[in-house]
Amino acid sequence: MPRSAAFRTSLWFLGLAAACLLLSDIEITTRDPWFELGRMMRGALTPDFFATEQLASALLHTVAFAATGVGIAVLAGFCLALVFHVGAVRWGCAFLRAIHELFWALIFLQMFGLSPLTGVLAIAIPYSAICAKVFAEILEEADATPLKALPAGSGILSGFFYARLPPVWQHMKTYALYRLECGMRSSAVLGFVGLPTLGFHLQTAFQQGQYSEVSALLYLFFLLISTLRLWVRPRLVPLLFVLAILALPPGMPIAWENALRFLTADIVPAPLRAGALLDAGTLGALGRWMGMLLRDQALPGMVATLLLSQVALVGTGLLTLVFFPLISRHFFGPVGRTAGHVFLVIARSTPEYILTFTFLQAWGPSMLPAIVALALHNGAIIGHLTGRHADAIPRRPDSPRGLNLYGFEVLPRVYGQFLAFLFYRWEVILRETAILGMLGIHTLGFFIDNALSQLRLDRMMFLLLVTAVMNVGIDILSRRIRANLRLTVNPETGE
Repeated sequence: MPRSAAFRTSLWFLGLAAACLLLSDIEITTRDPWFELGRMMRGALTPDFFATEQLASALLHTVAFAATGVGIAVLAGFCLALVFHVGAVRWGCAFLRAIHELFWALIFLQMFGLSPLTGVLAIAIPYSAICAKVFAEILEEADATPLKALPAGSGILSGFFYARLPPVWQHMKTYALYRLECGMRSSAVLGFVGLPTLGFHLQTAFQQGQYSEVSALLYLFFLLISTLRLWVRPRLVPLLFVLAILALPPGMPIAWENALRFLTADIVPAPLRAGALLDAGTLGALGRWMGMLLRDQALPGMVATLLLSQVALVGTGLLTLVFFPLISRHFFGPVGRTAGHVFLVIARSTPEYILTFTFLQAWGPSMLPAIVALALHNGAIIGHLTGRHADAIPRRPDSPRGLNLYGFEVLPRVYGQFLAFLFYRWEVILRETAILGMLGIHTLGFFIDNALSQLRLDRMMFLLLVTAVMNVGIDILSRRIRANLRLTVNPETGE
């Protein structure tokens, strides 16, 4: 990787983030933010594990939605990965994963109500597209030598199952387990739209200022995430999948006529519903309708989303550079690394939506809570990955210590991989930025949630399409930057 090119790119992004920060609303609007933060800290030190009714069922439903949705996604993603080279499949997956699972939940709520199908599909659909992309990359990176060792005349299926799949099978299992961890976070957040997962009780406790109850819920969630590799065993995965399906909450009966009306009438643009014929007058009205939405909602939402995501991206990078030494053997001993691991597990296990919701209680509605939450959450994820990469680097016998070791020995050698992780995460940060509008920050999610509250579902779908197109555009730009800088990413750790 050309170091000068990487350095120039980093400076460009730093300068752009500084300009975006000047244009962003980062005002603290609460009268006494330290008082509220103090209450949160006291709650963190005095967790109340008996305050929440139906706590066990909330945890069980969180696991059930995650395991069912991710199980379906892994199977579907594996099948799609085999044909990912087909343009329609590749672009279709790009579109599906560009819409955040919380937005998918809002769509399916209109079709199926508060039924288990809503939560399962909200996770399964975007995760299927993500798994398809990552599995396809893993297969592409696989060693082709075993294929050459097959006897002449071996069929395609034999070549795949005996030569291509075995070398990458462990990588796929590792990624599937990581995707389940992500699914647990997504499942918890689905409670904020009414599904009976952990987020439902978290939202209630936050709104009532019951921070001891909040901390208890979060501690149990951290325990679930941190012990994932202990209770998810490869041989038990089929049993876990079946039990997860059986553990899904009963929910309300599905009114299929609502789903049909949503697809055939509710999401059809208002001018097309009003016009009997698709004539010049109807098309003109459709153009004015789209122009009004673009001018008044889509463009302001896009600007705010891009501003916030750019600042959060650079904030993520800066925190990553601080976080990765915390778990590296080059800088800390066993005790220090253990403390670093605990901190990073907590930071990356707490969904960014919940982190933002927490900071909003203390600082009020502005972009600041979202910037800090996104940078902290994603910085912990990339810090963990970069720290593992740093541990694989051998040190010279005469290597320096302290800051010199960090600045002259380790950082230059991990910087390319760090940038690769950061740009790979860019699309994810943009998707997360969009949904935070549902908390009152004026990103695209704010206008989507407003359209939903007014039951203008055609506007909601139009804005969701704008969100998807913007995410696909950022994904393309990110891949081009990585290609120009010759940055490579281990697809096992991608998202």
